[in-house]
Amino acid sequence: MPASLAAAALVEPPNGNPSPYRVFSRAEWAEKRADTPMTLTPEEVVKLRSFTDQLSIEEVEAIYLPISRLLSFYVAAQQKLSRASQSFLGARDVKIPFVIGVAGSVAVGKSTTSRVLQALLSRWSNTPKVDLVTTDGFLFPNAHLEREGLMKKKGFPESYDTKALLRFLAAVKAGERHVRAPIYSHLVYDVVPGGTVEVDRPDILIVEGLNVLQTGRAPREGKAIPFVSDYFDFSIFIDAEEDVLERWYLDRFMRLRETAFRDPQSYFRRYAEKSDFEAMKTALALWYGINLVNLRDNILPTRHRAKLILKKADDHKIESVSLRRV
Repeated sequence: MPASLAAAALVEPPNGNPSPYRVFSRAEWAEKRADTPMTLTPEEVVKLRSFTDQLSIEEVEAIYLPISRLLSFYVAAQQKLSRASQSFLGARDVKIPFVIGVAGSVAVGKSTTSRVLQALLSRWSNTPKVDLVTTDGFLFPNAHLEREGLMKKKGFPESYDTKALLRFLAAVKAGERHVRAPIYSHLVYDVVPGGTVEVDRPDILIVEGLNVLQTGRAPREGKAIPFVSDYFDFSIFIDAEEDVLERWYLDRFMRLRETAFRDPQSYFRRYAEKSDFEAMKTALALWYGINLVNLRDNILPTRHRAKLILKKADDHKIESVSLRRV
């Protein structure tokens, strides 16, 4: 079965089985905005989108405002439950962040979605502090990947320091102060030595990454092992057809040749000097040899674990929204 059809089957199971998702058309989802006010200006929307995305103010109003409204309900319910639990236990009042995971393929627009949600959610009265962390910072340094023969599997589950990521999330969920996460530079294509970003008891933490919904294989002896997604209160998977993702990836690669790749410090500086033909040949090799394999083997199989699935059309607009039934 083609990967795109297999993915669709996760939302609409065969053999008449009831779907775990309720699927909304774009128009149906836009109605869920209700009276939620628009809190972003067109200028802010332009600053939030990645340079290859086509995010518009209309997209924010139709798709992301309803999502922020839904999430505000979830957060308010969690905050109420947390206060009640701490009162019952006689525990000290510790603010426990609501954690949102954002997953999906390379080039699908995870970063733009995460930034838009961060901006919208921070303007709800009960969640003024919203932090965003990408799992890129938890990649093993290139030196380690080269030593272990994993450079061609960068972005695959085994290329991440999952133990460090789990320690970070456990500390955040425990309400600890000044928890630090490592930083990744896309310019030099490596973790920044000693670079960190601080997370200090936010109301919401958004965690964005390729494999954040990955579970792995449980040990035979039944030993309890945590997964990254165990720390999520809500999860979003951004989806698109394989041929669409390929086109977006190639377009981004070719456009980066004219911008970031020309920086003398760029890891990909050598690609800026290649002919269009050679550059496209390289981009195709990277897509088919690494990114498509990762999508099919590791990312797409986690799609059905998300609470919300955003399906994008070839014009970057979200054409349907699938919400897991409560």
